[in-house]
Amino acid sequence: MSKARAKKPVIRASEIGSYVYCRRAWWLKRTAGFEPAGKEEIFARGIAAHAGHGRLVRRTSWQRRAALVLLALGVVLLLFAAFSFGII
Repeated sequence: MSKARAKKPVIRASEIGSYVYCRRAWWLKRTAGFEPAGKEEIFARGIAAHAGHGRLVRRTSWQRRAALVLLALGVVLLLFAAFSFGII
């Protein structure tokens, strides 16, 4: 690898998001090393939000499976009733 390529800074996708949100804050962090105040609190809120979303996704997945089982049970009962009353 050449020296010129090795010295180029790497810009990550998260940095692009930071830049789009606030160019000045991105520049201050990138060049001067300043970090926003309350960063730990922001991370804690983000972690809690992601955990809540994960619970919602798991619950929704479980509800979908339960709905499919109940639908299948309903179809079986409908067919049973149709055969019992001689409709089919």
